Amino acid sequence: MIESGFAPDNLGLVIIDEQHKFGVTQREKLVRKGRYPHLLVMTATPIPRTLGLTLYGDLDISVIDEVPAGRGRIKTFVRAADRLPKVFEFIRGKLKEGRQAYAVYPRVEESDNDELKAVTKEREKLRKEFAPFQVGLLHGRLKPEEKERVMADFRANRIRVLVATSVIEVGVDVPNATVMLIENAERFGLAQLHQLRGRIGRGAHQSWCVLVADIETPEARQRLKVLEETTDGFRIAEEDLKQRGPGELLGHQQSGLPPFRFGNLAADRELIERARELVKQWPEKT
Repeated sequence: MIESGFAPDNLGLVIIDEQHKFGVTQREKLVRKGRYPHLLVMTATPIPRTLGLTLYGDLDISVIDEVPAGRGRIKTFVRAADRLPKVFEFIRGKLKEGRQAYAVYPRVEESDNDELKAVTKEREKLRKEFAPFQVGLLHGRLKPEEKERVMADFRANRIRVLVATSVIEVGVDVPNATVMLIENAERFGLAQLHQLRGRIGRGAHQSWCVLVADIETPEARQRLKVLEETTDGFRIAEEDLKQRGPGELLGHQQSGLPPFRFGNLAADRELIERARELVKQWPEKT
């Protein structure tokens, strides 16, 4: 649909779900296929640029804060790597209760350039750690039929632990999966971590998300602390905005600090909203 070959006759409404998965140019191409169509973007966690646009007044925002009926709560914990043995013990206990778990890593394969963990190697470790429970593997390089087979086995409870990359952050719904372990959590964005966490807590059982991260610096600890404190995607987005900046209003950057001579979008939010209201009341004075 984004490519130039697609030309709708009378495009009046563009709906973009999982908005954070699209770039500025991709969204703009879709909108330009019509003559000023209405635009609805949806996401569990707005990216900094989107939140910035709401402050500028370019987007109106509606928040759906109700959780679907019958879903259990999600508790989130941030832990250092030396606590992994305790985390594994906890996961093993949940597997014995009949539940399932995700283990998420940032890479498919290891690299010599950094120490990030990879699903291919960690899966072998977890097979030994959680034996005799079946441990599956899912990442973007698998063939479509392999992905479908792995997910079918996970949904059927034949695979008890699914080791995966962030490929699972969208469209995975397994109510029996109640534990998520994310290693190298400091290398994921807050919005992405919130999306990943949304794969659990989809059934009636209590769920747990454990973020294992390098938290030696106060900045790293503070960054992840918001995920321990809330499951409110809008509040997480506000923290992301404070930490990363809103990106460019007219450019392509979706995060980062704009070249303001003074003012701060996050800190001066009320002032910006008041200024916008004044402009609406007296446009002739602007």
